[in-house]
Parts: sequence; structure tokens; C-alpha cells
Amino acid sequence: MMKKVLFVASVDFHFTGFHLPVLQWFKHQGWEVHVAASGTITIPYVDHKYNIPIQRSPFHHKNLAAYQELKKILENNHYDIIHCHTPMGGVIARLAARTTRKKGTKVLYTAHGFHFCKGAPLANWLIYYPIERLLSHQTDCLVTINSEDYQLAQLHKFSAKTITRLDGVGVDTDIFKPVPREEKAFMRFKSGYKQDDFLMFYAAEFNKNKNQRLLLDILAKVTTKNRNAQLLLAGDGPLLQQCRLYAKQLGIAEHVHFLGHRKDVHEILPMCDLVLASSLREGLPVNIMEGMACELPVVATKNRGHQELVQEQHTGCLIEDNNIQQAALMIENLINAPEKRRQFGYHARQLILSTYSITKIMQQTSALYKPYMGKEEHTKWMAQ
Repeated sequence: MMKKVLFVASVDFHFTGFHLPVLQWFKHQGWEVHVAASGTITIPYVDHKYNIPIQRSPFHHKNLAAYQELKKILENNHYDIIHCHTPMGGVIARLAARTTRKKGTKVLYTAHGFHFCKGAPLANWLIYYPIERLLSHQTDCLVTINSEDYQLAQLHKFSAKTITRLDGVGVDTDIFKPVPREEKAFMRFKSGYKQDDFLMFYAAEFNKNKNQRLLLDILAKVTTKNRNAQLLLAGDGPLLQQCRLYAKQLGIAEHVHFLGHRKDVHEILPMCDLVLASSLREGLPVNIMEGMACELPVVATKNRGHQELVQEQHTGCLIEDNNIQQAALMIENLINAPEKRRQFGYHARQLILSTYSITKIMQQTSALYKPYMGKEEHTKWMAQ
């Protein structure tokens, strides 16, 4: 009988954004692939998709319905592996899988950045820490994606049978790559930017954690001396309109380009000069890795995920304590130092190629799944 794997997350675009190579890999191994998440988009490599109403807030009443639906799904299917992602996807899946786990199903959970971490609000520790610690008892393998989370899980003696670490979800370096100078110039012309514009890019949902307001404050400082500085913000979200209004209030609206949700980030990044990141909390951010793969330097706020990628004065610079003046000075220095930008960008891509490329990550991922896939798959690996 064909083996089955179920992936669970809060929203379905989590899988299209981060996990398609894993879904494809399971199909190539001959497994039946199911996904359970909120949303109605079509996901490649999936045999069956369940739309269940998982909500991000742990207090939302719809999560009870999501739990009940998922429990029925598990009762009607025998899954060999359940791999859950996102905080509430992880909570609901592990609660629902308590019975089926006793029958042999292996439950894996990837923490894409614990909500409790150094500098996190006390409320995050009071809410999310007890939940994660308690549910670690219902976890065969806890996967972390940065050193701080891995050490935290070890230090606090989380009870998962195995605690491990992957270097994120990987970047396709054949898609995200630098382009020749002539092509870069044409891309700018085609997109309506001037050749001497200094283009800074950030792709993220407009929410409190992603903190785009900080970038607007920084840009207001930068443009007092550098009128060619342009900030490109890709993404949608609840704070988008607020940021539009704030840019107007700061008098920098003509320097800010709100691009909306984009599926062509790989075509935007190569024409840019710098990647920015302003989030308060990150696990291991793909948006920065994609920019680095395109040989762009990075200026980012200092947090655990950014610190994994941004090597100070080697691949970029880190902003301490949301310091607007410090960040503006960093950017101004990079605007006036094209050779330094080139060196930072070169080192950035080399780091991605050596550690974070999709090829490297899939090698780690296949090794992660190996102990949970059964005897036949062990033989298949040895034959490859």
C-alpha cells in the first residue's frame, strides 16, 4: 500500500512559498502527499488538499473547528508521517494526532522561529512558551532553523524525541541570481526607474512584526542627502494603507514604491542595489536569502534570524535597537561605496551557495526524513 504523508500549516500559501521542493521530493519517493491548511489555492505535487479554518491567533474560536476537522481527517487516513508548520498549525496538528501517533504515525514539527525569544514581549513567553513545551511531548522530531531556537529547545529540555536543526528552507540559486550590468540597466528602464536611482528592496507582509514603518523613518533621513534613494516594498497586509499615509506624512511618498503582492521577486531583486529587512522577529528569513543569492548586500535589524545571515561588514550591516540614525548612516556609506557593495554582495551569494542553496537544504531534508520513512526507503537511499 502506498505510504502517506500529511503536511499541516495555518495557511496554504505557506507551502507554495516555502515547501514545494519537499512536496515534489515525497512524490518522487512514491508517497501519497496530502496538505491541510486554510485556503483554496491549488498546490503542485499534492494528491489531496483539505481546507480547514486554522487561524493565527491561539484564541480564535475557529481553531476548535479546525481541530475537529483535522481529527476526522486523521481518523479516515493512515498517515505514516505528519509534518506540521507554523505555530497554530503545529498546535492543532499535534493535538489532533495524539491518538494516531500511538498507532505508529510519526509527528514532526518545524518551528520557523519561536514566538518566544530574546527580546520578545513577555506576553509571547506567557502564551507560546508553555504551549510549545507541553506539545513537545507529542513530537517525534522538533526541527529548528536557527541556532538560538535550537539552543533554547535544548536548554529548556523540550521533550521531543529528537531535536534537530536545518538551515531553513533553501533558495533556488538558479532562479535567484545576479545579472550582467547591461541587463540590470534594461530591467530598470523597463520598470520605470532611472539608471542612477539607488534601489532598496524589502518583501514582507505589512504587519507589526515586519515593521516597515522603521524603513520609512530611515528613508526620510537618507533622502535628505541622497535624493536618488528609492524604497521598493513588496507585499500586502493589514498595515499597508497606514504605511502609505505615513510615507506621505514624512514627505517621501515619491521615494516609496508599494508593489503589492508579487510573484516575480526574482525579476525585481537583480536590478536593485541593497536588500533591507526591518522585522522585530525572524526565524531564518527567505527574503534576505533571496537578495543575497542575487549578490546584494544587506542592511537589517538585529535579531536571531538576521544574525544567522548577515555577517557584519562581510555580507552587510546590522541595525542595533531600531536605531534610525545608525541605519541611515549605514545606507549612506553604502551608497557612496560601490566597491564595498560589490564585495558584500559577492560574499553574500557565496554564503548562500555554500550553505543555504536548495540543493544543500534538500540534502539535509532527505536525511531528516530518512529515520521515519520505513525499511523500504532505507534500501532506496542506499541504492541512489
